[in-house]
Amino acid sequence: MAAPSIEYFDIVNDRDVVIGRAPRAEVHAKRLLHRAVHILVFDRQGRLFLQKRSMTKDAEPGMWSTSCSGHVDSGETYDPAAQRELGEELGIFLPAPPARWFRIKPCAETGWEFCWVYRLQHDGPFTLHPEEIEAGAWITLEELNARLKSQPRTFAISFRLVWLMASAELAKAE
Repeated sequence: MAAPSIEYFDIVNDRDVVIGRAPRAEVHAKRLLHRAVHILVFDRQGRLFLQKRSMTKDAEPGMWSTSCSGHVDSGETYDPAAQRELGEELGIFLPAPPARWFRIKPCAETGWEFCWVYRLQHDGPFTLHPEEIEAGAWITLEELNARLKSQPRTFAISFRLVWLMASAELAKAE
């Protein structure tokens, strides 16, 4: 049996400029700044697809989170990472990256990640990666806001921040 491969992430400074590279475990243990992507997938009816994180995940297992998310690998940039994650997690293979929506600066809620949040309209079907995602569900924005209020601890901390900012972006568009 082959040994598991070690994931490497680029370490960045406070301006999101690459200054080094380290294994995933070290980046997280030392709270080094690094990069991630989150993709919010909406259907034509305006519902949001949420994923329930697999119980085997090292962070926030079993929590509801963004439609798709993941780290930007060392040597990779945000847009290719978003395309890769959509393929790996949801089985969506796009010829170009989805639209960038807004950016989040590193903080405790993001796990010290610079995050680009993307927005995509797609009605499925999806092929969920079983090691990443336990379940997936469409939810109306009204239902989501009600559940976030009544059961906030069932949602990943990073998702709560992403959705707070996404809600503000949606309100600006109205």
